[in-house]
Amino acid sequence: MKRALSPATRAVPALTTGLPPRGSLGAKGSARWTMVATRGFRLDARFVRKYAERKANFGYNGLGELVYYRTYARVKDNGTREQWYETVERVVNGTFSMQERWMADNVLGWDEAWAQERAQDMFARIFDMKFLPPGRGLWCMGTSVTEERGLFAALNNCAFVSTTDVDKSFSEAFCFTMDASMLGVGVGFDTAGSDKVRLERPSGSTQKYLVPDTREGWVHSLGDLLESYVTPGANALEFDYSKIRKAGEPIRGFGGTSSGPAPLQRLHASVRKVLDSADGKSLSVTNIVDIMNLVGQCVVAGNVRRTAEIAFGDPDSTEYIELKNYKVNPQRAEYGWTSNNSVFAKLGMEYTQIAERIRNNGEPGFAWLDNMRSFGRMNGVPDNKDWRAGGGNPCLEQTLESHELCCLVETFPDHHESLEDYKATLEAAFLYAKTVTLGKTHWPKSNRVMLRNRRIGCSMSGIAQFVASRGMHALHDWAEEGYATVQACDEEYSELFAIPRSIKTTCVKPSGTVSLVAGATPGIHVPESRFYLRRIRINADSELLGPVRAAGYDVEPAETDPENTVVVSIPIDAGEGVRTSREVSMWEQLSMAAFMQKHWADNQVSCTVTFDDATEGSHLVNALNVFQYQLKGVSFLPRVEAGAYAQMPYEEITEETYNAMSAKIGTLDLSSLSKPSVVDDDEELEVAAGHRSKRPDAADSPKVVPAMPDLGGVSLGAGLPDSFCDTCNLPDQDVPPGACPLPPKSAGVDDKTK
Repeated sequence: MKRALSPATRAVPALTTGLPPRGSLGAKGSARWTMVATRGFRLDARFVRKYAERKANFGYNGLGELVYYRTYARVKDNGTREQWYETVERVVNGTFSMQERWMADNVLGWDEAWAQERAQDMFARIFDMKFLPPGRGLWCMGTSVTEERGLFAALNNCAFVSTTDVDKSFSEAFCFTMDASMLGVGVGFDTAGSDKVRLERPSGSTQKYLVPDTREGWVHSLGDLLESYVTPGANALEFDYSKIRKAGEPIRGFGGTSSGPAPLQRLHASVRKVLDSADGKSLSVTNIVDIMNLVGQCVVAGNVRRTAEIAFGDPDSTEYIELKNYKVNPQRAEYGWTSNNSVFAKLGMEYTQIAERIRNNGEPGFAWLDNMRSFGRMNGVPDNKDWRAGGGNPCLEQTLESHELCCLVETFPDHHESLEDYKATLEAAFLYAKTVTLGKTHWPKSNRVMLRNRRIGCSMSGIAQFVASRGMHALHDWAEEGYATVQACDEEYSELFAIPRSIKTTCVKPSGTVSLVAGATPGIHVPESRFYLRRIRINADSELLGPVRAAGYDVEPAETDPENTVVVSIPIDAGEGVRTSREVSMWEQLSMAAFMQKHWADNQVSCTVTFDDATEGSHLVNALNVFQYQLKGVSFLPRVEAGAYAQMPYEEITEETYNAMSAKIGTLDLSSLSKPSVVDDDEELEVAAGHRSKRPDAADSPKVVPAMPDLGGVSLGAGLPDSFCDTCNLPDQDVPPGACPLPPKSAGVDDKTK
């Protein structure tokens, strides 16, 4: 689907030679690059004013606008929300202020004219949604989170931490996961630390422990509790939560309201129970995943910032594979959903047993660590750049070392008229991402890795729409030439900022809210149908409801909670010629992922392959045997038939129904809303802890819920539902009692999370 470009975008030329000549960067006496004290970059106000009355081209018939106002429009000092042009201005100003500070701190010189030219180009391309920063960038960049508190970790999408060194620092990996999750960073972890330490219940006297109302205080309380079980003669900790603000009190920084100490109290009690049950035994695979999942449950309980987890385990470990078999591990049903569970698959391994589990519920997923370490793009030429890699992020589009974080950015090739224009967008998008690598975290181990690797994930979304309008050959050319452009940008920007080249630069992420804002199909995935209803749930007393009704959207009481919740139905047209999931076989989905892994992604392609179990399930082993040499990771999901229950998040409709409903919809005016309904997280977390980008998520519902304490200006949180259907794993609020679309699981079958 083509988009109308703003006049400013048409006027800005592709800045393919926009950097100053080599040798002039910061040169003494340079006509342009001068030594100046940092003061904070600002776009020319006259330029920004041109966009004040310009209508943003939000996607999907009002859905994109609703998601934007719900998720990313911050409250200004006057109590009103940002408009789109103001959000873009804040993000661009924040990006170039980071550059200016870096150049001043390192005495590299600064060219204000060059910065204005590049900043205005970046503004126009974000405004027209040719590319978008990740959701966390839209929410945090240019705010007090980065400008005053310096919490640049909040701009990064994802992380990985290994438990290998639990014998050296038992609590470190778990505390890192909790701290990162509080900042909205999704975390992957492994089970390599099993059997490395012996757990013993504290045998000393009881010690009072006053928990501070800070993020660090919460994390340290978990760390001290964990360390007490590996320290001989340690005192038993008795936590005092009196300093933690009460439920309902406002949160600084990320926003929202406090939910009080209850989630932390539950975390302490649950972790203590796990450790007590292992008294006198070695740390097990189950113990590791339990503690990590309980951390995720605590953070999710806040419902302000979401988190995601993925566990990586040994495919030969029956203990690991059985973790989500709640017949074997009934105690894990309460929190096991907080992570995707994947295996570090070995090339040439036997896939039969795991394939049978996938046919039931879609887990585990696969990560071929050998491929992740050996290859950039899977083009047959190993480079071994990532030989230190230990895992990946929750959606598995990024290879990562332990304690490494990375920044993502999303481009929309189908929103461009020409390849040259797309290349210019890649320059702006990559400049945003490279700038984020200038910000340090508060974790020394992370900084040591990130300052060396400068890893970036420049992604494509709307791929299905692009192929429908231009074909596979054009995708091949745009991917290949686009990749070359990214490499040239990396060379130039690395020279500009005097930093190392990025170890890897491109990926295909699954996307979520950001693709909804832009009206693009998510990542590599195809829509369920050409015309469909997208339903979201809203509190009956939400301030969003008035404008939604006034605009003419279909609103009805939720069948599961008619007193407190309403369902809004939004008609969506995925685009002419876009093929749907019923038309694309399992084999073609895998082939498309391999195509993008070969021609575009030097990190990875996040791909959830949906399949018809009756006709394709028996082919899983053959497919894995073929594609293990072409992919770095993949997950599978048995297809759920539409219409299984009332008010499904997605429902196929006819073109006639779409036209009739669209004709009733007028302008959606959300500009008068006073405050965000929920502080949502970025698109990676939109898929709620992993690969399953197809799964309806509670984040689709702008539901006002209590939030965790700010903990030093950064709220905890997540928008995951509190509970899921045990069989289909859709959020309970989306599955009326007795209406699960899948047959009950038999004994011995683990569940699919998310």
